[in-house]
Amino acid sequence: MKYEANTPEEYISQLPEERKEVVEKLRKVIKSNLPDGFEEGINYNMIGYYVPHSVYSKGYHCDPKLPLPFMNIASQKNSVNLYHSGIYAKKELLDWFVAAYPKHCKRKLDMGKSCIRFKKMDDIPYELIAELCTKMSVEDWIQVYEENIKR
Repeated sequence: MKYEANTPEEYISQLPEERKEVVEKLRKVIKSNLPDGFEEGINYNMIGYYVPHSVYSKGYHCDPKLPLPFMNIASQKNSVNLYHSGIYAKKELLDWFVAAYPKHCKRKLDMGKSCIRFKKMDDIPYELIAELCTKMSVEDWIQVYEENIKR
């Protein structure tokens, strides 16, 4: 599903009622736990958390006009998704998350390369997501990005 929004609030206002509370809670968890320096806004038609040009002027290598993306929240047709670029780029972080997930959630992990899909809204591991948010600073992400993704 694609939402046309200019702000996270506008994005959330367009969601089906049963998704609004979940996305708002994910947003609150992320904003409360993400290290200083990341900014929130809309990118790729999702709620996004990114490194602004004022911190990383090179921007995203695919389109330098865009800030360096880090995390996104999206409401899709069958799930609410959390995209985390650090999990994709840093194997140690992925391994930690995969090992920790069963301790926080009774359902099987449904994950792509950077996409964590939550099909059952009543079993989202908010505490684990909060911890995941603390695992990488802006400086850490820039270093991982430049070492692994921007080669």
